[in-house]
Amino acid sequence: MRRILTAGIACMSLFSFSPAYAQDTSIETNAEQAIIVDYQTGAILFEKNADQRMPTSSMSKVITGYAVSEAIERGDIGLTDTCRVSEKAWRMQGSKMFVELNSDITVEDLLRGVIIQSGNDATVVLAECLAGSEDAFAVRLNEIASELGMENSNFVNASGWPDENHYSTARDLATLGMALIKNHPNEYEMYKEIDFTYHDIKQGNRNPLLYKNIGADGIKTGHTEAGGYGLMASAVRDGRRVVMVLNGMSSMQERADEGTELMTWALMNFKNEQIATKGSVIENVPVIYGKTDDVDVVAAEDVYVTKSATDTGKTNTELQILTPLKAPLNQGDKVGEMHITTSAGKQIVVPVAAASSIEEAPFYKKLWQKFTNRS
Repeated sequence: MRRILTAGIACMSLFSFSPAYAQDTSIETNAEQAIIVDYQTGAILFEKNADQRMPTSSMSKVITGYAVSEAIERGDIGLTDTCRVSEKAWRMQGSKMFVELNSDITVEDLLRGVIIQSGNDATVVLAECLAGSEDAFAVRLNEIASELGMENSNFVNASGWPDENHYSTARDLATLGMALIKNHPNEYEMYKEIDFTYHDIKQGNRNPLLYKNIGADGIKTGHTEAGGYGLMASAVRDGRRVVMVLNGMSSMQERADEGTELMTWALMNFKNEQIATKGSVIENVPVIYGKTDDVDVVAAEDVYVTKSATDTGKTNTELQILTPLKAPLNQGDKVGEMHITTSAGKQIVVPVAAASSIEEAPFYKKLWQKFTNRS
């Protein structure tokens, strides 16, 4: 590992997604908008019009489910609590859970009605139950979108019912999908269920990848005339998860075919390599004005890179330390960055931290260091 001591380091943020690979011309899609992301590293494996605004159709129900999961974990509502069906909810058209007017339905059943049956009626019941009205619920959806960094999305209803002011992007929906899996793993278990029966009506999950034996365990389909056929999906192979968003396909069959091909490609053609373990010592570096003259530098987090499955090239790392390091230092303080370059030229920057605290030295020692030019 090379080390560079520099007088200053630009502060770089770690974003949800890492820079994309050079576009792989061996894979393409008929989808109008698409993105495929490695869940662990955020590496973008493939994208097409990923920042183009698009109708979200029923893929919007994922953020509705996210909001409900959030409320459950806050203790605002429980899975066994019930919600009353209003006339507005009962009259909703499109895909339905087939709720009955003025009936009381458990939150758990309503969630399955949203996730598995894609019930527009169920989304309105939950929205009104949690926020008093669907309009008020949409305000919360936009707050969640902002919190998650979905910078090009706007939600005006809970179901994805067509509205020119209701939109998102493939990139934003991938951000949402990754957040759902990370932050709400208990409720995410519902997204892989094949069917759900309510009111003696059995409906199957519309996600075609759940039936393909490729490791898929979610997330959601969607369709409107304006947006075409869409798919948010996630699958796991050998412990490595991929998240994919496709939209703008012409039919259910094309959605199934494109989704299967692209997901299989993403799972089979890449691998993740661990570069550093959180807390592992990278190097020992000098400290001035401290009771101790040096400190171990450690990785602030587990560091993985996504590489082509056939890539056997070397990954280079370069440590850049903010110098001079001056006491006092607290354990965990950022003291520099590790710059990683894969054999394919992909670059990643991760923070490094002090492994221990260093107290400030007595005055006479600091004075001695100044006279001996250690500062």
